[in-house]
Amino acid sequence: MYEAIVVGGGHAGIEASHALAKIGHKTLLITGNIKNIGDMPCNPSIGGTSKGVIVREVDALGGLMGKIADKSLLQMKMLNGSKGPAVQCLRAQADKETYPQNMQEVLLKQDNLEIKEEIVEELMVEDGHLTGVKTDKGNKYRSKVVVLTTGTYLKSEILRGSTKEQMGPHGEKRSNHLSDNLKNLGFKIIRLKTGTPPRIDADSVDYSKMKEELGDKEKYSFSFDVEAVYDVEKQEKCYLIYTNAKTHKIINDNLKQSAMYGGYVSGVGPRYCPSIEDKIVKFKDKEKHILFLEPQSIVEGSHYYKALYLQGFSTSMPIDVQEDMVHSLEGLENAKILEYAYAIEYDAIDPLQIRPSLESKIIDGLFTAGQINGTSGYEEAAGQGIIAGINASNKLKGKEPLVLKRNEAYIGVLIDDLVTKGTIEPYRMLTSRAEFRLLLRHDNADIRLRDYGYDAGMISEEQYSRLKSKESDIARLKVLITTDKIKKDVLEGKVDNPRTMSVFELIKRPEVDFEILEQVYPKTREFDRKVVEEVIIETKYEGYIEKAYRDAEKLIKLESKQIPEDIDYDKVSNLASEARQKLKSIRPISIAQASRISGVNPADIAILAVYLKKEYANK
Repeated sequence: MYEAIVVGGGHAGIEASHALAKIGHKTLLITGNIKNIGDMPCNPSIGGTSKGVIVREVDALGGLMGKIADKSLLQMKMLNGSKGPAVQCLRAQADKETYPQNMQEVLLKQDNLEIKEEIVEELMVEDGHLTGVKTDKGNKYRSKVVVLTTGTYLKSEILRGSTKEQMGPHGEKRSNHLSDNLKNLGFKIIRLKTGTPPRIDADSVDYSKMKEELGDKEKYSFSFDVEAVYDVEKQEKCYLIYTNAKTHKIINDNLKQSAMYGGYVSGVGPRYCPSIEDKIVKFKDKEKHILFLEPQSIVEGSHYYKALYLQGFSTSMPIDVQEDMVHSLEGLENAKILEYAYAIEYDAIDPLQIRPSLESKIIDGLFTAGQINGTSGYEEAAGQGIIAGINASNKLKGKEPLVLKRNEAYIGVLIDDLVTKGTIEPYRMLTSRAEFRLLLRHDNADIRLRDYGYDAGMISEEQYSRLKSKESDIARLKVLITTDKIKKDVLEGKVDNPRTMSVFELIKRPEVDFEILEQVYPKTREFDRKVVEEVIIETKYEGYIEKAYRDAEKLIKLESKQIPEDIDYDKVSNLASEARQKLKSIRPISIAQASRISGVNPADIAILAVYLKKEYANK
């Protein structure tokens, strides 16, 4: 018997199984193909807007994604570098050959972790409690907790035009019965869709007609534990191109042949990552849409070597139409398509049926993470995976679950949105979803979350000691900049309207950055650059950050007002009927969560608060 079983070896399953095993639980990872562990079936990148912060958060908690992305790097960029720190995020082009290999190497060496190559088709449940799983090979494996991370494999179908094939990504075997089993156990099943673009032979492209997109000249790393060691001059290039009037005409003329517009799709696709035909239809006024050609691997002889990913050109058109579409693009007139685009449909569960801990409300001991919860993206999956793994461990230990608040992590925003608002389309994390984004920055993920990782058993004493040293240095430098002054003559030619001032005042000036500060204030050289940059950000945006903390305090107060699990909402007089229905369905754990439910108004919250004070005053 195992203590924990994780189903699926994608980005959620990796983090969940690694967490459980690292903490010390005897864990079994069951996946359809061991060589697909860590596979990147869609884009060859890790990170991006808001997503890059999630990768940093996973690393701060002790996860793997950031470290493996750093090790498998082709190109690195800091997005929104010219904007404020609240929206800055790393995005890496990762090698699709070495990324999964590096991930598999870590998991195969992980103590307490066993990996089996099977497909889970049934959960074993007794009196509402999970007892194990059954596989397609007829094997039964017993455990106390199970984490389902099935990705896009539940009754998945590949669609191109009117052609529909029952398979997972890359033609892999799908799960045929698990979603039916979940439905029979009481879960509401939803049907979702996503897609992927064509892959182009790099030797068939005319690069002279394209704009080069280079990596940044400054070194970055996702992981707080790894220094960037790559050569910034040897990063792989990406290329920028656009659709044109010819492309749009081909798409419009053949619209009914696409799986989506031909009526062959039943699942709901992602709003924020639409197919190219969806863009053409919904944004008719746009003369062109931006596309990128991205390298997938530099490993000679690998499947992905010299195969370029045509980012932004996802489609479900038939193969012959895809040929015309690709050849209409400048620089791709003679391109050879190595793999054709497709849409993929799959089953997922309604995330309103899971708790903020990611444990199911329906079956005790069952946790879910990743695309089965209605999300899209490698990063969103990894964020859920590590939380599901930590909370499955907490359940085994009889500890309280780790629930990250909206002011603590993008992962907290993601999970709260899922379990409070639900989704009917693949959910993608966006910066705009986080009301406390100035607190949830790329630079401070370790300060925000590493304590939680340490408490969970995911962070070593050495890692934790480095965090405490960093926090101490930040505090020390903050004191110095308020007491130390810089004379006017030192600032001549460096800043506008120079005068003698404190370092704190100097940093407040918009033109002052790390380089200027280092020149005029030598004490910065006594500190790690990351410490100095942290102090610069917190000083420059002090007023805004303080306001965000005040707003967060209000949220924390509401979060502390817990709602008992046994509450009977039918006994709460004067609630609006919609509010009553939503509260009964979602069963929020706090007043704060209740206030974020669509259809629950401030008047309903006031009524609920009065009821709780009256009926549960002694609890």
